Amino acid sequence: MDPSTERQGLQWQIGVWDRLSQLYVEEIDPRFAAVVQHVLRRGEVKAGDRVLDLGTGTGSVAIGAAALAGPAGRVTAVDISPDMLAMARRRVVESGHGHVDLREGRAEQLPAADSSVDVLLASLSLMYVIDRGAAAREMRRVLRPGGRLVAAVWAAADQCDIVLFQQTAGRFAPTPPVPGVGPGSLADPAVLLAQLAEAGIVASVETEELGFDFPSFDLAWEVLAGVTTAQLAPDKQQEAKAAVQAAMWPGGRGSRHFRNVTQFIVGRAR
Repeated sequence: MDPSTERQGLQWQIGVWDRLSQLYVEEIDPRFAAVVQHVLRRGEVKAGDRVLDLGTGTGSVAIGAAALAGPAGRVTAVDISPDMLAMARRRVVESGHGHVDLREGRAEQLPAADSSVDVLLASLSLMYVIDRGAAAREMRRVLRPGGRLVAAVWAAADQCDIVLFQQTAGRFAPTPPVPGVGPGSLADPAVLLAQLAEAGIVASVETEELGFDFPSFDLAWEVLAGVTTAQLAPDKQQEAKAAVQAAMWPGGRGSRHFRNVTQFIVGRAR
């Protein structure tokens, strides 16, 4: 990929996540709590472990991992978004875990030393990585031999309502600077599994249905589409809203349960 295009893609993503930080902690974190718990359980974090949380967002995984690793362990939490990291920092301080190190960085250039990580966790972040081949090599570089990888990604739109929602709304939004990123981009994780294997991480996929609810269409729109469609002209925004409502709220605008099949990529470094 052209370096200029990659930089544009990265800056575009940083802008999206920076605008989402407050809304994320208020509305998205509670709905994704089950995903976080499954990531932590599969990570088998134990006392004294050195953990890297890739794409920490508002810090939920990092805080959970810190509790499991204890004071003898260490958690490095990495994100591309300064605003997300600021939110995570506040939450880490409130949690009282002093062994969490928050760093700005990306999957393609992890801010960690070779073989310095026992457990690498990536909850709903690999879908947004621009160069996943480079990320696979970086994850293997920082993992010790035998180190564990657990990543969560969404399934396809026919199994995952959040992907159906965002892909339907996204048809009306401007085309992202780089293709192949975003919700649903790892619905078929075969290529990523091959990239991990080539890098030296043997992984497989486990699935769980982890649903959540929205009390109204209007709140779901604000939380899931408000940022990415905010720059649309009013008529286009109304078209996008109508398309989502027709696909997912055909009988009105009230409460809706979101079916969310989550895929967990679980592996070990050779």
